[in-house]
Amino acid sequence: MEFTLTTPALLFSAISLLLLAYTNRFLALASLVRSMKSVYLENRSENLLAQLLNIKKRIFLIRNMQGFGILSFFFCVLCMFLIYYNLTVLAQYVFGLSLFLLMISLFLSFREIQISANALKLELMDLENINNQEK
Repeated sequence: MEFTLTTPALLFSAISLLLLAYTNRFLALASLVRSMKSVYLENRSENLLAQLLNIKKRIFLIRNMQGFGILSFFFCVLCMFLIYYNLTVLAQYVFGLSLFLLMISLFLSFREIQISANALKLELMDLENINNQEK
């Protein structure tokens, strides 16, 4: 397999889009926390507190997703730098590290989506319970 500057360059658009998606998720959660905090301060609901703790876990995961994505991008650029200086063997190892870090970022993203889906499922169950009580 030929290892040239274009090999790590293929990851640039993918990593950039991932980081943008991660940032959007973070901003959406930040907005949700701000609105939920004011509601919680008004009525001190246990359900709302549990949701806030769930969001805290998700923010932690998103922060780490972003961190591993940024490290992956950094090592991808370092790999290109090493290829430019004809350090091909070292560049291949650095590229492998970049791919590994990207895999960690994607795994954390998968885990965050699972937590998010479970939180939504709980919300739907609450709505069903309220609906059943009203009947």
